[in-house]
Amino acid sequence: MHTETIYFEDYALDASRTTVGRTITETDFVVHAGHTGDFFPHHLDAEFCKTLPFGQRIAHGTMVFSIGIGLTASIINPVAFSYGYDKLRFIRPVFIGDTIKTRVTISDKYPDPKREGMGQVIERCEVINQKDETVLAADHILLVEMKESQG
Repeated sequence: MHTETIYFEDYALDASRTTVGRTITETDFVVHAGHTGDFFPHHLDAEFCKTLPFGQRIAHGTMVFSIGIGLTASIINPVAFSYGYDKLRFIRPVFIGDTIKTRVTISDKYPDPKREGMGQVIERCEVINQKDETVLAADHILLVEMKESQG
């Protein structure tokens, strides 16, 4: 992790990066269930899951989101902060033993309508598995200072 100042004007549309991978473990399932209180059998009961179409336990969508977004946290930008996420979708299941990584693409940017000297940068985050299938997608909204506001 490092610090890099990236102003609104410096973000290029369609610029993309892909994170390192992270293999999902049974421990991840148990720890996430404990943190969230989500002990649904779809995540923790292997015998029950044998009766379902996927035949095995399915990762919590919120865990895939948390880990997938955590993988993107490699640069500290002191002139930007997270404004939230839109259009979150759980597209495919993630299983114990799957390896995920996240592709981040700058999909849009525009001046912030409420904050002078700030812009919004939209990062399309696609969590992908080892088969290069998208398992989760969300738009991350960043509020970023504009260079001209530094005058």
